[in-house]
Amino acid sequence: MPSASSTNVATLIAGDRLDAGMLAEVADRLRQAGLEPGEHDWLETGKAADLAFAGHIDAARDALREVEKLLDVSVQPAANRRKMLLVSDMDSTIITIECIDELADYAGIKAEIAEITERAMQGELDFEGALRGRVALLKGLHRDTIRQCIDERVQLTPGADILLRTMRGWGAHGLLVSGGFTDFVTAVADMAGFDRMAANRLGISGDYLDGTVDGDIVDAQEKARQLHQARQQLGLTPELVLAAGDGANDILMVEAAIEGGGIGAAYHAKPTLADKANFAIRHNDLTALLFAQGVRRGDWDMG
Repeated sequence: MPSASSTNVATLIAGDRLDAGMLAEVADRLRQAGLEPGEHDWLETGKAADLAFAGHIDAARDALREVEKLLDVSVQPAANRRKMLLVSDMDSTIITIECIDELADYAGIKAEIAEITERAMQGELDFEGALRGRVALLKGLHRDTIRQCIDERVQLTPGADILLRTMRGWGAHGLLVSGGFTDFVTAVADMAGFDRMAANRLGISGDYLDGTVDGDIVDAQEKARQLHQARQQLGLTPELVLAAGDGANDILMVEAAIEGGGIGAAYHAKPTLADKANFAIRHNDLTALLFAQGVRRGDWDMG
């Protein structure tokens, strides 16, 4: 934890509009918590601003809990804000869908599988068991359905491509790590601009899914391992990592980023993850992760 004299920053991002009254309220809340707010700096006028402060980060986070009902709030040290490794989940984070649910729709069993997916994301079910059970229900689906599903239903989450392009512009790397399947993850990594990926492999016999998952499962532990491995391979210090996800299977990965001094973000996430993250995005798209890194709207790479 930084000392009371450290310079930190609270980034305030409105889903609608950020005005002077909101900035004043945030500054007052920090003062009431015994912290010392400084000047604000607009990242996008009327939308997002940095507010410098001196004091303990945890005290600031506690003081601003109520503000999070209206704003997305990132609180962190002012130094090393631009991260050099983005590690992200795919389904419902980088893309708008859960791929296994959409595959199930082609098999006519979407409701059945989607219920299991939701419970797994909430942390109510063992991830590996839930995954193997859902894949078993897809046995007999033609392999061409995978490409059809990608072409017809896979869409990037708003801001995903801007986030990747902008971060790669300053030399950052992207790792897409998913409990989903390689066919989808390979396509999405290419669409969004990730440098590397890790995912599960669907078992296929002839032209049909055989109801199994080949090899080891990419679960919560593997996601965290992939984060550490990528960071070490790139020679990065731990605080230069940003991890993002939306469900219980992302908790260890997000906690790994936080423990290293980086950003662990929950994107429109289940409470099981949002409660663990140090930045919960509830009101904005993925470009909130650029504001959190201190990137002005005019400096985004819009493609």
